[in-house]
Parts: sequence; structure tokens; C-alpha cells
Amino acid sequence: MKSFDILGIGCVSVDDLLFVPGSYPVADTKTRVLSWDRQCGGLTGTALVAAARQGARCAFAGLLGLDDLSRVVEENFLREGVDISHAPRAKDAPAPHAVIIVAAETRTRNIFYRIDGRIGADDLLPDESVIRSARILFLDQYGMTGCLRAAAIARDAGIPVVADFEDSDHPQFPKLLRLVDHFVLPLDFAQKITGETAPETAARAVWHQDCQAVVITGGTAGSWFLGKNGVVHHQPAFKVLAIDTTGCGDVFHGAYAAGLVQGAPLDQCVRLATAAAGLKATQPGGQRGIPTRSQVEQFLASNPATYGSP
Repeated sequence: MKSFDILGIGCVSVDDLLFVPGSYPVADTKTRVLSWDRQCGGLTGTALVAAARQGARCAFAGLLGLDDLSRVVEENFLREGVDISHAPRAKDAPAPHAVIIVAAETRTRNIFYRIDGRIGADDLLPDESVIRSARILFLDQYGMTGCLRAAAIARDAGIPVVADFEDSDHPQFPKLLRLVDHFVLPLDFAQKITGETAPETAARAVWHQDCQAVVITGGTAGSWFLGKNGVVHHQPAFKVLAIDTTGCGDVFHGAYAAGLVQGAPLDQCVRLATAAAGLKATQPGGQRGIPTRSQVEQFLASNPATYGSP
């Protein structure tokens, strides 16, 4: 039996959210803050919390620092039932810190972040045996050398790699792409790396021979997904009253990975992820509003499955 359903190696952060009235403040003005909240975030960090709330056995094995913010991250993982026993600690890896301004009227956000050291995957840790003990490996692109190592081990072991990317500037990024089995990419990023405008053609351009699925997310426009049958399908977004979209993409990734662990087919993984991300959008912050498995199931029971060829 595998030790973990999902092993995540990537970015974590601490997010301070400031909620302001109206739209984003213009320069040289004073703006009242409606409320303030601190939550944990990061691509891999939020995805693991989302997967854990869907019932997956999750572990984080990316870098953690020795600073106060890293302790906030550790405590959050432990509350969520995410194992951190294999996460390497390093003094030069303090947790990234973000300040997120959320505008109440426009429901938009602006993110200001600071990174003071190494983040994401360590070059040599965790041990190979830890990676092989997972059913799914979840990666982002932070700590490229370590990500490539982990993905190569997973490929050799036949462990599917699910990826969440937001930056393609590293010279080794194309090599990492070839080691990914399940791409879940925002539309603007897919357009950037493929040069294609339409989501259907972007999905086909991302596909490679070792791929199992490509999912392109488009927010309120829904998602497009491509599997082994070569047909691109569209999953509409569910209608919700969105308050804050912070972390919605990361929640989508985590719920998608949890669906894979549960043995769901591709279309159901995408539907589950769409519901989880939509429900998160109804609550402020990146993680506190992540729904549980029962909440997602109840929501889906009242919303019929709607998808098909575009």
C-alpha cells in the first residue's frame, strides 16, 4: 500500500488579505480597509489542502524555512491533516509572503509578494523512496532542479505527475513539461506557452505522447479538457456568487488530483474540480473557503452534469 495518495513538492506562502470597498485604490489616496485576514497559500500548498479536504491522504515535501511564517505554514498543514515529516527545513528558505488587496465591488485582486530565499523543491530531497511511496506526484515549477528530479523518479515508477505552472521562463521548463502526465493550466498561461489563442487548439498544442490529460481553465468561461480519445470537451463553470477568486485555480488542481486518486474518469475529475473551485470563490481568501468532500457532493447533487464537445 502506498504511504500517500498525493505527494506535493512546490511553493507555499503566507497571505495577508486586505478587503477594500469599491474598486482597487488609485495612486496617492487613502483607503479604508473593511477587513483583514491571514491565510496560507501557494500553488502546491493550497492544492494539497484542497485535496485533503476531499479525503485524499496528502504530504508536503517541499522546502520549509525556520522563520515565523514557515511555522504558520507548518501549523496550517498539520491542522489540515497534511503530513510534513518529509519536508526539508533550511534557514535560507523562509516562507514567501504576499499581501493581497481584494476589491469588494469589482471582486478583483492585486497580489504583492516577497520571496527572500529558496522556495519549492529542494535539489536532492525528499529521498527517492518517499517519492515512490505516493500514488500521485503534484508539482509546480518552483525549485526546477528538484522538480525535474522528482518528476523523473515518478515517471520511472509509473506515478502520474499533476502540474500547476505559472511561469515558463526557466531554461529547463520544456524538459519538465515532457515529464508531466496531467496538465491543468490557466488559459492565459496555455496561450503563452503555445502561441495558440483558442483553448481547444491550445490544449492540443500542450499534448505530448506520454500525456494522459490536458485541462485548460478559463474562470467563468469554464474549462476545456482533452484525454486519450483526442476529443476536446467543455465543462461550463457553475453559477455561484463569487466573493474572492484568490486560490481558485489551486483549489481546482487539488480537487482534480483527489478525483484521480478516487478513480474518477477525466470528465468527473474536471467536474469535481470545477465545483470545488466555484465553492471556494464564494468565500474570502485562498484556503479557508475550500469545501469539504461532503459539501462538494451536496453541491454537485443539485447541479446536473453538463459538458460536451465545443
